[in-house]
Amino acid sequence: MPHATLPDAAVDDLQRATGADWPTLQAGRRRAAGKRAELAAAVAGLSGGDTGVVVFGSLARDEFGGESDIDWTLLVDGPADPGHLDLAHRIAAEVDRLGRPPGREGTFGSLAFSHELIHKIGGEDDTNSNTTRRILLLLESAPVGRRDAYDRVVGNVLRRYLDEDRGLWTGSGRPKVPRFLLNDISRYWRTMLVDFTYKQASRAGRGWALRNIKLRTSRKLIFLAGLLTCFSPLLDLDDDDAHRIFGPERDLPRLLAHLERRVAASPLDLLAHALLAEGHLEAGRAMFDAYEEFLALIGDPERRGRLAALTYERLGDDPVFAEGRRIANDFQQAVGAVFLDPATRLGRLTIEYGIF
Repeated sequence: MPHATLPDAAVDDLQRATGADWPTLQAGRRRAAGKRAELAAAVAGLSGGDTGVVVFGSLARDEFGGESDIDWTLLVDGPADPGHLDLAHRIAAEVDRLGRPPGREGTFGSLAFSHELIHKIGGEDDTNSNTTRRILLLLESAPVGRRDAYDRVVGNVLRRYLDEDRGLWTGSGRPKVPRFLLNDISRYWRTMLVDFTYKQASRAGRGWALRNIKLRTSRKLIFLAGLLTCFSPLLDLDDDDAHRIFGPERDLPRLLAHLERRVAASPLDLLAHALLAEGHLEAGRAMFDAYEEFLALIGDPERRGRLAALTYERLGDDPVFAEGRRIANDFQQAVGAVFLDPATRLGRLTIEYGIF
């Protein structure tokens, strides 16, 4: 199904267009591809038609570094089976052999079931963990090995958002933003911000500095990818696709295919694609320069370890935290110049749909 533009390899295009050099970012992309291939070989035969191994985090974002965790889930899209837990244990053993296991939050490193992801959107049963798994499945995930279950679940989660969005299919017939999906992505971003403060208290401040810098860079990047995915019907559809989808035919499968293509791209590629398409080369260079510095900072074992161990009392005079804060400020300034400026199309869309 043809589309006007696609976000594949847009980071490379932006780097060439700006004359930039992002060695840490490019090394992370190569390292991520290699580690996913290594993991796929290790878990070959441990998933089937109704299960699939899915990775998240920096490994899925193509930013994998030497200090990165391997965040993974055994995604189940079929009848519950006692053998699924044994599969998860075997996968965990392979992950432990190949790298660092997931963190202690418990969101990753075990089983996730498609029923909860698809049918429990909103309401009391949609826990923080379920919301996190669902949104990150769309914005920050990659299948390892067989992808049958993964593709079905991603498609069905997106279809649920589109099916239930009554306003998407009524009115003028012009391209629209899928607001049900956008509202859930915005809810997840706000949940991350609230949970940051919760973890600050529950962990007695340990790791605050590192989490703060990540929240202001890589976590913010996920939200930007979500905004761009939802804005993409207005940004990327050509006239023919737009008419077929939102005109009298109401072609939901075509819109679904369009969004599936978007969520298959990495967050950085989605961002680079939008910056190139909208002509924001100067701000794009600034954003990616800052992100390159962020990746170099957290990829350095000494500096990352210092941030992880830093106490509140030492924040004010610590040079590594000051550097991380400066990087996060540079990233935010560049983001604001594009996404909060009413003179830009992305700014107008963010103000109209992302805020109100």
